[in-house]
Amino acid sequence: MTDRRLELGRRAFLARGSRGLGALALHALFAPNVRAAADDGARAPLHRAPRAKRVIWLYMAGGMSHLDTFDEKPRLRELDGQPMPESVTKGQPIAQLQGAALRCLAPQHPFANFGESGQRMATLWRELGGRCADRLCIVRSLHTDAINHDPAHTFMNTGSMVAGRPAMGSWLWYGLGSESRDLPGFVVMVSTGAYGQKQPIAARQWHSGFLPSRFQGVEFRGAGDPVLHVAPPPGVAPRGQRSVIDAVAELNRQRAEQVADPEIATRLAQYELAFRMQSSVPDLMDLGGEPQHVFDLYGTQGRDGSFAANCLLARRLAERGVRFIQLYHRDWDHHGAVKSHVAGSVGEVDRGAAALLEDLAQRGMLEDTIVVFATEFGRTPMAQGDGRDHHLAGFSIWLAGGGIRAGSSFGATDELGYHAAVDRVSVHDLHATLLHLLGIDHERFTVKHQGLDARLTGVEPARVVSELLA
Repeated sequence: MTDRRLELGRRAFLARGSRGLGALALHALFAPNVRAAADDGARAPLHRAPRAKRVIWLYMAGGMSHLDTFDEKPRLRELDGQPMPESVTKGQPIAQLQGAALRCLAPQHPFANFGESGQRMATLWRELGGRCADRLCIVRSLHTDAINHDPAHTFMNTGSMVAGRPAMGSWLWYGLGSESRDLPGFVVMVSTGAYGQKQPIAARQWHSGFLPSRFQGVEFRGAGDPVLHVAPPPGVAPRGQRSVIDAVAELNRQRAEQVADPEIATRLAQYELAFRMQSSVPDLMDLGGEPQHVFDLYGTQGRDGSFAANCLLARRLAERGVRFIQLYHRDWDHHGAVKSHVAGSVGEVDRGAAALLEDLAQRGMLEDTIVVFATEFGRTPMAQGDGRDHHLAGFSIWLAGGGIRAGSSFGATDELGYHAAVDRVSVHDLHATLLHLLGIDHERFTVKHQGLDARLTGVEPARVVSELLA
């Protein structure tokens, strides 16, 4: 028989030998501010007392028009149909309008003040404005680096336009762990509306990148089987399946002792999580215990694949300890018919978003849950026929919940809604602020990758936007 010690290479020997010292060093550095996770011992240095435990990110995929939703521009209305001032657009990246006459397109819907805080929003937001305006913090000065969908999604999710970086949900699951042993720490759901072009959402948007692959987001489906390939095969009893998993785990442990490959630990963790999900996922999806007034609040009985139904599932995931929940709604790429299509898209998400905020608040969960309502970029003040083009220089999002200043607004674009002009907020600033509310200093939350200290907020300066905090 081959001596197993001969199989142990130099790298594996050094990796194994350093574990004890590494663990002691980590404990000395971070204790007592280390939070143990429920999944395979992930650890996070909590640099400050957290204001929130989790994030629910409502992602309006396609590029929501800030000018027709949250950022009223009277001057743009005055210039409707007139040439866009060249002083504004000269030298600027414009996605698909090169060589065309750039003419101003007025806001397509009226605006009004909502709530005691007087939040200025399009009147389309009947539910969100009418019931939740005083919970929102509207940011009107976000800007991004990407002008096309996929790189803009990648930048918003990972802090980089280069594919292969970890998504924010993976960073949080890796750093803070999950409070659930039976569900992933990062769950994604996608709904598709009836308006606008349906740009694809690639699975790499919730990839773990260079982090261990067990921290990759898991896509749940709002209708049909919620998670593909999790249900046991017909005729396989749980006891028999448990014995197979135990046998595979033992083989993997033996191999891990030989080669110290971290992906072996990933496989072990994924087998175990998948086995536990066979019972936890059906329980999650069983809405029989929800009272009728909850269905009435969301306007759905659930499990129909709609955005509102996914919002209801997001609340149930949050209750069960999932750290990061991301709901994509693919319906905001309005290159044409922007007036009717924005109205249609708002109608698809308005009630669900408002219901989620109210539901969380009624359960005492909004105070430690950050809800983000964002998009990858905005839309141009110039017309593309009767639509608007992609726009990176200034757009709007809103935040609510754990540690966010409710009933407030921050930042502004210029008088035509083109540039973020006052109190500019970058994507990295947004990430830094969210990490701060979760108890993490974004500059100290790093992972060695290719010899560098990689972080979610990149290498360029980023700041915690303290003006957004309660």
